[in-house]
Amino acid sequence: MNQINVLTIPRKPKLLELKEFLDQKSDQYNRPGFIEHDPISIPHSFTKQQDIEISGLFAALLAWGQRVTIIRKCKELLMRMDNDPHQFILRHSERDLKSFEDFRHRTFNGTDALYFITFLRWFYERHQSLEEAFKVNEADDTIEKGIINFHRLFFSLEDYPDRTRKHVATPERKSTCKRLTMYLRWMVRSDDRGVDFGLWSTIRPSQLICPCDLHVDRVARMLKLIRRKQTDWNTALELTSNLRQLNPDDPVKYDFALFGLGIEEGWSNIQ
Repeated sequence: MNQINVLTIPRKPKLLELKEFLDQKSDQYNRPGFIEHDPISIPHSFTKQQDIEISGLFAALLAWGQRVTIIRKCKELLMRMDNDPHQFILRHSERDLKSFEDFRHRTFNGTDALYFITFLRWFYERHQSLEEAFKVNEADDTIEKGIINFHRLFFSLEDYPDRTRKHVATPERKSTCKRLTMYLRWMVRSDDRGVDFGLWSTIRPSQLICPCDLHVDRVARMLKLIRRKQTDWNTALELTSNLRQLNPDDPVKYDFALFGLGIEEGWSNIQ
C-alpha cells in the first residue's frame, strides 16, 4: 500500500479547491489502466451492445468482495454461457442450464443465476436494450425512478425466488443501490477515456447517482461531502448533490477520484 500522508487531505476545503483536487484525482484514475483490475473489465471483453449490457449487469451485481475474485467468478459465469451471453440468453435449452446449478459467489448461487437468465430471456425477447428497463423522464432530477422501475420489472415474473431479492437493490428499501448505480455509470457516462461505455442516451449523466460503497463513503466523509450519520439511499443523494456543485453535468465522474483515493491511496483505512 502507498504510504499515506494525512497532510494531503484538505481539512476544510473551499469549493474551488475541492473541485481542483477531485478533478485532478478523477483525471488520474479515469484512464484505461483502471480497467484491468476492476469488474468493468468484464464487459470490456465484448463489443456487441447486448453482450456488454448483460455481462456488465452480472459484473456489477456480483461486485462484492475482492476484485480479483469478482473478476474470476464473472469469467466463470460467462464461460458457462460460452462467452456469448446475448445468444445464450435467447437460444439456450433446458439442458444448457444444468451447468449453472452449482455456481456460487458469496451468497449468489445457482438459483439466483437461473432466475437472472429467465428474466433476461423474457426481457430480450421483447426489447433490444436493457436501457428500456431503466427509463426515466426528461424532467427527473435523478435515476431513482428508473432503478425502482427496474426492480419492479425484474421481480414481475411469476415464481421468482424470494432469495434473489437481496441481490437487486431498490431505493424503496433505502438501499444505496451501489451496484446498480455503478452499472448505470458504466452504461451512461461518455467521455474520451475509454473506461465507461456511454451506450445509453435516454439517461443523462447529470441524472446518475454516485455509487456509495464503503471506500467512497469514508473518503466523502473526510471531504465533508457527506454529513448524514447513516449510509443509505439519502446518503447517496446527498453525496451526488454535493458533487453536482463541482460538475452539474457529470457529477459521477468523481466516483473515480473518491474510489481511487480510498482503494489505491488508502484513505479508507485512515481512522
